[in-house]
Amino acid sequence: MSRASLTTVELTELIIGLHRLARNLWWTWNQEAQEIFQELSPRGWQNLHHNAVAILHEVSDYELRVRLQDREFAQRVREVLSTFEIYLNDSITWGHQNAPGLLKNPVAYFSAEFGFHESLPIAAGGLGILAGDHAKSASDVGLGFAGISLFYREGYFQQTFNQDNWQTEYYTHLNPKNLAVEPVLDAKGEQVVCMVEIAMTEVYFHAWRVNVGRCPVYLLDANRPENEQRYRDLTLRVYGGDSTTRIMQEILLGVGGVRLLRALGIAPSVFHMNEGHAAFLTLELAREKMADGKNFQAAIAETKSQCIFTTHTPVEAGHDRFSRDLMSYVLMKFQTELKLTLPELMALGQVSPGTDHEPFCMTVLALKASRAANGVSELHGQVSRHMWQGMYPGKRTDEVPIGHITNGIHLVGWMKGPVRRFWRSKLSQISNEKLNVLECDREMNSPEFWARISDPNFISDEELWAMRYKLRRELIEFSRRRLLLQGERLTRGDFIAFDQLLNTDALTIGFARRFATYKRAPLIFQQFENIAKVVMDKHRPVQFIFAGKAHPKDDDGKRFIQHIIHLSKFSELKGHLVFIENYDVHVARQLVSGCDVWLNNPRRPLEASGTSGMKASCHGCLNFSILDGWWREGYDGTNGFAIGDDSHPDNIEEQDRLDSENLYRTLTQEVIPCFYARDAHGIPRQWIQRIRRAMSTLVPQFNTWRMVQEYAKKYYTS
Repeated sequence: MSRASLTTVELTELIIGLHRLARNLWWTWNQEAQEIFQELSPRGWQNLHHNAVAILHEVSDYELRVRLQDREFAQRVREVLSTFEIYLNDSITWGHQNAPGLLKNPVAYFSAEFGFHESLPIAAGGLGILAGDHAKSASDVGLGFAGISLFYREGYFQQTFNQDNWQTEYYTHLNPKNLAVEPVLDAKGEQVVCMVEIAMTEVYFHAWRVNVGRCPVYLLDANRPENEQRYRDLTLRVYGGDSTTRIMQEILLGVGGVRLLRALGIAPSVFHMNEGHAAFLTLELAREKMADGKNFQAAIAETKSQCIFTTHTPVEAGHDRFSRDLMSYVLMKFQTELKLTLPELMALGQVSPGTDHEPFCMTVLALKASRAANGVSELHGQVSRHMWQGMYPGKRTDEVPIGHITNGIHLVGWMKGPVRRFWRSKLSQISNEKLNVLECDREMNSPEFWARISDPNFISDEELWAMRYKLRRELIEFSRRRLLLQGERLTRGDFIAFDQLLNTDALTIGFARRFATYKRAPLIFQQFENIAKVVMDKHRPVQFIFAGKAHPKDDDGKRFIQHIIHLSKFSELKGHLVFIENYDVHVARQLVSGCDVWLNNPRRPLEASGTSGMKASCHGCLNFSILDGWWREGYDGTNGFAIGDDSHPDNIEEQDRLDSENLYRTLTQEVIPCFYARDAHGIPRQWIQRIRRAMSTLVPQFNTWRMVQEYAKKYYTS
C-alpha cells in the first residue's frame, strides 16, 4: 500500500521553513542543508553561486510542493529544519555559561567588509573573511553579537583578462531579493531609516539584516531617493572611489552604525572596531554623551571604556589618513556638536598633536579612544607596538598597550563536504553511536578530537592518503572546468587540451590570495630555469595552481598576475602551471582542500596574520611558508615546512634574494623528497606523519571558535 501524501498544512510548514532557512546563512556551514537546495536545481546551484535564496526563486511553488511529496526528500528537509531550530534555540552554549551579560547587551562589531559566502560578494579580502568567520563562530558559541557594515550593491569586482593577460574588472548589481538578506523594519512593518550629517548635507540610509545563525549583521545602504547621487553611491562598491568617498563611507559606517543600533533599541556593552575604518563611531558615542551634559573630555573618557580596537595592518600605507581640509569639510557639523576647534579635532587622529602637516589617521583615533587594542598574531603585535610607539612618549616598545589575539578560521564553514562527512564518521566510531550534526560540529572544534589523529588505530595512513587523492582529483577536475570556461575566450594559438591539463599524481602546490605586492606571488619563479627542471621531472612531477585578485588601482599587482599567466601559456611550465580567474570563497575552498602544499611567501613582517593556510590543515594540505604572521606561531618543525628561519634582513633586495634561495632549497631538499618517498605499498609514510602533526597541532588552535572565546574573556567581558 502506498503511503499517504503530505497534507497541505505539512507542505506549507516545510516550504515556510525552507524559505526561512534560505534567509539565514547557517546553511552555508551545514552540508545537509546545502544538499537540499542543490538537489532542487543542480544546474541552478552551480550557476547561481550556490545561492539558496536564488534556488527558491528558480523553483516554482508548485514544483516545490510536488517535490516534497517524495517522502524521503521531505523527511530530509524536516530533519534539516529540526536541526536548524535546535541550533537557534540552544540555551546551553558557551556564551550562556561564560558571557551571559553579552546576551542582553551584545558586542557591536564594526567592519567595512564581511566575507560570508560566494553568493554575497561584499568583501575584498582577508579582513572581510575574518569578520565573517568571527560572526559565524560568535553564533556557534552563543555569544551576544551584532555586526555592522555597508551593503555594497555592486560588491567587489569580478575579474577577467584581456588578450594581453591584463586583469580587467567589471561589476554586477546585487539584488537584495536574490540574497540572504532581509530589510530592517520597525514595529509597524515600515523600513527603518536613519541619517548622518556629511559636510552640510543630511544623508539618509536604511539597512539590510543578514542572519548569521543566531547573530545579526546589519548592512547600511545609502541608495535612497532623498540622497544626491554621490551620496547614494557611497554604498556602491567595496573601497570604491577616492579619499573623499572613503571618508564619507567611514562616517556612514561608524556614525551611521551607532545610530542604527540606537534606532533598533540595541544597547551594546562593547564596540569592537575591526580595523580603523569604523573609528568615527567613537566620536558619535562622545557626541551622545555631550548631548546628555558631559564635556568632551568626560565624554571621550567614558567612550574609551566601551571600545576595543583590532588592527590588521603592519604596512604604513594601509592606514587611512585624511587631510586637514577634507576633515574640515566633511565633519564641519560634527565638529560643532563636539565643541572642538579644527586643531583639537585633528589632534584626535595625530601621533604628534598640533602638527599642521600631519594628516588625520583613523588608526590613531581608534587607539586613543579604545580601552584595549590588539594585533592579529604575536609578531604583528610586536610590529604594531613598534609602529605606534610615538603615541606613547616615555614608554618602551614592550610597554605600548597593544596586545595580540591570533586570528583563526570558522572550521566547519571552510571544511569541504566530503571531509566533513569523513570526520563525522570517525566521531561516530569514537562514541559508538551516531552523533547529530551539532554535536559533531562542537567536537570538531575540540583539541581532544584532533589529538586522536596521531593514532593510526583511529585513522590509518591508507585512509588519509585515499582522502588526499580524492580531494586532489576534485580540485583538478574543478580546475579543468574553470579553465575550459576561461579558454573559450582564447585564440587557437593558445589552445590547451583542458581534459588532460594537470596531473592527478603530481605534487600540487597552491597559491591563492590578494595579489598585493608584498605577498610576492612570483617569488618561486625567480629561479625559473631551476623550477622548470623540477616541474619537468617525470619521476617526481610538480605543478602549481594560482588564483587571486589585484586591487583595481594596483598595477604592480596586476603585472604579477600577468607574468604568471604568461608563464602558464608561453613557457616550459605550460600544462603544469595554471591561473584560475575570479578568485572567491568557492575557489578558495577548492584550493585549500585539494592542494598538497599551501605556499605563502610574504615579505616579512608584512603579513599581519594570514588565514588561508589555516584552512588547509583540516584537509591534509601542508603549509610551506615564510615564518610570518600565524605560521611563525604554528610551525613546530614537524607539521609543515618553513622557508628560512625566524629572522629577516632589513634590506628588501637582500630579503627577496635570500627568501628565493631558501624557498627553492626547501622545496627541492625537503618538500619534494618527502612527498615522493613511498614504501612498498606506495604510501608516503613520512608525508602522512606531517599531515597528522599538522592536524593535531594546528586545527584546534587556529580557529575562530578559540579566537572568539579569547576575545570574550580577554576584552569583551573584562
